[in-house]
Amino acid sequence: MAKNLVLTIIAHQGYIRHENEGDYALQNDILFSALSQTYLPLLDMFHRFENEGIDFKLAMVLSPSLCSLLDDEMIKGQYVRWLEKRIALGEKEVIRLSADEKLLENAKSCLAKAKKDLADFVQLYSQNLLKEFAYFSEKGNLELLSTCGTYAFLPHYGDMTEILNAQVEVGLYSHRHYFGSNPDGFYLPFMGYTPGIEKVLRSYGFRYTIVDIRSILFSENVPENGIFTPVRCDMDTGTSLSQSSLALFAQDPDTPDDIIGQGGFASNPVYKNQGKDIAFELSAQELVEAGFIEENSARIPSYFRYWNNDGDKVYDEKAAFAQAEKDAETFFNSKKAKLDGAEACMAGKEPSLLCVIDAKSLGQEWAEGLVWLEKVIRKSLSSDISLSGPAPLVGNIFSLQKITPYPGAAQGNSYGEDLLDSSNGWMIRYIRKMCERMVDLSDRFPNETGLKVRLLNLGARELMLAQSGEWTKMIHDGFFPEYAEKRFKEAIKAFMVVFDALGSNSVSTEWLTRIEREHIIFPWMNFRMFSPKK
Repeated sequence: MAKNLVLTIIAHQGYIRHENEGDYALQNDILFSALSQTYLPLLDMFHRFENEGIDFKLAMVLSPSLCSLLDDEMIKGQYVRWLEKRIALGEKEVIRLSADEKLLENAKSCLAKAKKDLADFVQLYSQNLLKEFAYFSEKGNLELLSTCGTYAFLPHYGDMTEILNAQVEVGLYSHRHYFGSNPDGFYLPFMGYTPGIEKVLRSYGFRYTIVDIRSILFSENVPENGIFTPVRCDMDTGTSLSQSSLALFAQDPDTPDDIIGQGGFASNPVYKNQGKDIAFELSAQELVEAGFIEENSARIPSYFRYWNNDGDKVYDEKAAFAQAEKDAETFFNSKKAKLDGAEACMAGKEPSLLCVIDAKSLGQEWAEGLVWLEKVIRKSLSSDISLSGPAPLVGNIFSLQKITPYPGAAQGNSYGEDLLDSSNGWMIRYIRKMCERMVDLSDRFPNETGLKVRLLNLGARELMLAQSGEWTKMIHDGFFPEYAEKRFKEAIKAFMVVFDALGSNSVSTEWLTRIEREHIIFPWMNFRMFSPKK
């Protein structure tokens, strides 16, 4: 009897896009560092498996805003220049450290990595990473899930069906646009579940979603098999959908702490110190002379990092990779023990365990994260554990136990409190008022054409950008909070201009064209997605 391990990678990026690279270098760096540390090495791993004939199985979420950025020609050009600056700096570093053998080895390794990233991105993948992910999806190695248009925390809009519909519909349309397929699964941002979401997901054809463990275990009728088999929730809608069900998978609660929690794998002293970068160690003059930054500009990470987590000790790649293999064995054995224990209690049923892994922990927060993941996958090949995506495990959905899920989230203390607290609570009243007005506008102007349609589509786009879950999280976490507040207020103001223009029947086409050029996300946006369904 098969025991299934479902490794699910969540890749999301807020819509941070600026033509002026100098003014927003640190913000642009969020995506570029993810490309170099996570997405390119991830594809490299996929191709390595393919060349070895390994039929691996993973699930993955690529959020619509991330896909939009990866498909943006301006962003691609900026990333190439970003790499070229690091290559130039690396060549200076090799000269500077020629007398120190250990540091020189690290500098050469970082330089080789930057050169490989540039060659892979430009020559091997032709600057089209989405095509590569689609390729492995079509091969059956990668099961891609859809998610909300701008990663909104849906429980904040649980009483606004039109808003839930729009976020789900934009996410679905985006998936079709970039990958040409209809996904079986939908990932709730932050795993935020509130009653009623299942009806929306089923109405768009999704068969399953993933929720926090508490949403399953705190249900009125506790699942017989705990988190080791999917369950379902029925929808009594009074329509033909009344017999429909949505399958629910619960995430393994230990996986996030295993990886980056306090005392998790990533904190091992032998691993690379991701907080100690030469761009903050060298003098500003040295960085300017290397062509890395402009005179009097802010410092930005170089990703030339030579030290490990144990104080000032020089990083030893071989030792770090050996430790990654040990940690992979520890992780795999712990999940196998859970599955073995579940199998003994489940009387003939196949146990499964779904582990959600944040893409940031694979290379960005933990430099050796992808080395660890590859070792985990390879260990499954010589065991009685099968890797699987969620969809094949649903089977006959009506054979699954029926439950009533409990509201919850995999954020804050399991209820998303940090997404609506004293630091960011002021934002929600503006968003909800925008939501009310957008629904009203879509109902009042259903058959408009020309300039008004452009205005309405822009209003819909700005509302969705304002709903982006990362703005509230960035403000709460203190991660570029001023920037997040600025972006949020820009979206609010743009929406108000649209609303006033529709009321006065007058708009500046110059302003409209400029905002459309700056925010090219969802070029296929149709404001009618916010219309009440009749």
